[in-house]
Amino acid sequence: MGKAKKKNFSVPSLSLPFLKKQKLALGLDIGSHAVKICELAEAGSGYKLVALGSARIPAEALEDGALQNPEAVGRVISNLISNLKIKHKKVAISISGYSVIVKKINLSVMTDEELEKHIHSEAEQYIPFDIEEVYLDFQDLKTNTEGEDRTDVMLVAAKREVVDGYLAMLRNVGLQPVVVDVDAFALENAFEANYGIEDNVVLVDIGASKMNINIISQGASILARDVVLGSRQLTEQIQNHFDLAFDEAEALKTGETLDREKQGEIEGLFINNCNQWMTEVKRAIDFYYSNHPDEKISKIILSGGGAKIKGLNDFFAKETDIPVEIFNPFRKASVDTSTIDPAYLEQIAPEMTLAAGLATRPVEV
Repeated sequence: MGKAKKKNFSVPSLSLPFLKKQKLALGLDIGSHAVKICELAEAGSGYKLVALGSARIPAEALEDGALQNPEAVGRVISNLISNLKIKHKKVAISISGYSVIVKKINLSVMTDEELEKHIHSEAEQYIPFDIEEVYLDFQDLKTNTEGEDRTDVMLVAAKREVVDGYLAMLRNVGLQPVVVDVDAFALENAFEANYGIEDNVVLVDIGASKMNINIISQGASILARDVVLGSRQLTEQIQNHFDLAFDEAEALKTGETLDREKQGEIEGLFINNCNQWMTEVKRAIDFYYSNHPDEKISKIILSGGGAKIKGLNDFFAKETDIPVEIFNPFRKASVDTSTIDPAYLEQIAPEMTLAAGLATRPVEV
């Protein structure tokens, strides 16, 4: 079965032949709060973790998936790569936000050549932008069985000006962008590298300013959705409510710092925010069950910085009656503990999920 996550946007400079001799891209997740970098190497049938790290970017340097201050973001990326002593220059990034459209459509079965010619005219009715203003990509999911004449196609579009902004910023700091992915598909890649193909799972990645929900069924993405709700909102509420510095509020949010006197008020703020996230997750699950009533979801897997909020996994499990676990994207990777501190790795792992998924992408050597 074909999968959209294996595709790149149809940007000539990013289109790569699938070669036998391969190396993995440097995974670069540019979030609204921080930049995360992950370097993996193939090791037997799995991966070895070579390097990883995170660094904050200035406030408002990224807004709704679009770069607002490319020079500042470029400096942070360049310094982080230098500090980690990474020599690799070929990077894979992913994007999300208003400028990205992911849509599953149902079309008549065609050859790849026929679909290539037809997809632009078909896409116009699903994309709220001028078709000339977007990079367009697609993947035939080949869901048709013998005798059926229709198949599902995953359609992906991204605004050219947003993608070009990232490409220019990366090239300006001496990096070579080779893959532009979508957050939902990077998340799916990370999942597949660690779990293989499970029955039916809900992947929920909670970043600083947005949440990504991806429902996987039998190894294929059934639903991929971005929601403009993130964990920074909870940090800022704690910060303002108690008149704290951002880092102090963050520590209270994750449970790194305990304050029994504030606990009741923090729980009130927690429940208010988490109920909003839960509403979106339940909406996605309800949509899934409306189309797959007999295919039970086996688990919810939380990732992103928001997954580290104390008690969030228990809250999700109670509200959905579905088992919940925190994603460790390096659960199957070999790690040299003499160069990578296990305690640091455990602490940072959930927020490295997108970078780890991007770091599994093969590139031309």
